[in-house]
Amino acid sequence: MAEKETKKEKTPRQPMPEQAAEVRRRNFDEVPLGYSAETAITEAQRCLQCKKPACVSGCPVSVDIRGFVGLVAEGKFSDAIRKIWEKNSLPAVCGRVCPQEIQCEGQCVLGKKGEPLAIGNLERFVADYERTQGSGEIPPKPEPTGKKVAVVGSGPSGLTVAGDLLQKGHEVTLFEAFHKTGGVLVYGIPEFRLPKDIVASEIAFLEKQGLKIECDAVVGKTVTLDEIFEDGYDAVYIGVGAGLPRFLNIPGENLINIFSANEYLTRANLMKGYRFPEYDTPIAKGKNVVVLGAGNVAMDSARTAMRLGAEKVRIVYRRSRDEMPARVAEIHHAEEEGIEMYLLTNPTRFIGDENGRVTSMECIQMELGEPDESGRRRPVPIEGSEFILDCDMAVVAVGAGANPVLTQSDPEITLNKRGYIVADEETGKTTKPGVWAGGDIVTGQATVILAMGAGRAAADSIHKYLTWGW
Repeated sequence: MAEKETKKEKTPRQPMPEQAAEVRRRNFDEVPLGYSAETAITEAQRCLQCKKPACVSGCPVSVDIRGFVGLVAEGKFSDAIRKIWEKNSLPAVCGRVCPQEIQCEGQCVLGKKGEPLAIGNLERFVADYERTQGSGEIPPKPEPTGKKVAVVGSGPSGLTVAGDLLQKGHEVTLFEAFHKTGGVLVYGIPEFRLPKDIVASEIAFLEKQGLKIECDAVVGKTVTLDEIFEDGYDAVYIGVGAGLPRFLNIPGENLINIFSANEYLTRANLMKGYRFPEYDTPIAKGKNVVVLGAGNVAMDSARTAMRLGAEKVRIVYRRSRDEMPARVAEIHHAEEEGIEMYLLTNPTRFIGDENGRVTSMECIQMELGEPDESGRRRPVPIEGSEFILDCDMAVVAVGAGANPVLTQSDPEITLNKRGYIVADEETGKTTKPGVWAGGDIVTGQATVILAMGAGRAAADSIHKYLTWGW
């Protein structure tokens, strides 16, 4: 075995080709271009096929990684996607946006002495292969149970619940407040990172399995949870996300051309502002843009601003590079595209002109002190270090709060002090009988795959309830 492992390590991790930075910084086409079949097989053959695969323990939805990778290594791509579908109904999405480096790939044995297996790239490859060259065959339909489930919100957790319950024989209807399904996958993640067609394809796959969809349905306003039950539904899952914008609450924040990342990305993505003039969506296009924050949303905002014609884009973050919460790949791509990082820098006020438009931002330099409740070192202002950054547009990407529309409309649902739904960690059960919740509306902003993991657990619990009772 040791001889076999040594031999496999001689094959380096296969890089994924990408658009050149100087080209992609001005277009919205996807940045990574995907593996060829030959490259995918070469990469899959690096897998050691561990008897106890640690990579699976790092996957929130427990995909049989060893199994699907082994099938890719043999060139059995159609079998590989079906192996993934056993646990994950959104592989083309997860292959693109999951933080594999801290999850499955972070546990890979190959990573101890070299580069871990490119699990995310392989998942993306087999999903794309099935979409473009596969048979289109769907999993066999189970016997119908006669039970109806309403899923509120069509983001990653809602789609996971829907897919799992369809496979268990239940009738599922998805209620989406927007005019289009996908949730944060379509309004929050830009085209260059997750093409809209990919999300649409994944949802169409669920529709083929029987999923019903109702858009423009604002549960909590156009219809209540009690009315849903009165319509004959046996259970409800709430996956409405954390889409309430959060601001800095500093002077001048109401000046013109200061946006929340939620609004900015929704205009660019869901409302197709990135496809001007084909879609004439009103969206600000600054020449000198600052983005406040350093998570994936901040990187998405900064890279979007660059593609919309900005001459200069700067990320302003109050901690150091080590504390930046964005994926390493997203930070790397942003810097390649010419986005500057102003680290250990905190805004103190915005400055505007006589017309009320932002013209600059006063900042103060920071240093890191003792760790705070998040485990990261707390930034402390350096007295007398204030300076001015010119800007004609600012995007605030410092997190988001719980979506309050549904949660505040039903007193039977208990919320915590931050407005998130209180739900059982293992099952997703809320304090209202027959209602489950999961994803960002329970945890606060997190990753796509963690929301999917919560959906998986809730779907199992809902199935038990529909079978044996609360």
